[in-house]
Amino acid sequence: MIAGEEDEKPVFEIWGQRHLRWLKQNRRVTYTNLLTTGKLYDYLREIDAQASGQLDALITQMVRTEGVTEQLKAENQLEWVRRMNSIRNRAEEIVYSELIAH
Repeated sequence: MIAGEEDEKPVFEIWGQRHLRWLKQNRRVTYTNLLTTGKLYDYLREIDAQASGQLDALITQMVRTEGVTEQLKAENQLEWVRRMNSIRNRAEEIVYSELIAH
């Protein structure tokens, strides 16, 4: 293994992967420029971190706003799961439209 090789490996999660796919399909010039200048993976890691942070914040805010509590979880687990899934899906759609497909 070459010294520093690990630093060049792409280390990003689902949001970075989704944005990479979107760049390749919709912004070929931007994708090529980032790739050829060696900035692509840093850019994708940053997008991934931003998206993850925004997702967590949105979920927390929606849970509070919609009154999804631990009491609900204890009293009616199926309803709690249904509402949490709904919140997560809506939050993911917001993050996708605001950060990934922009």
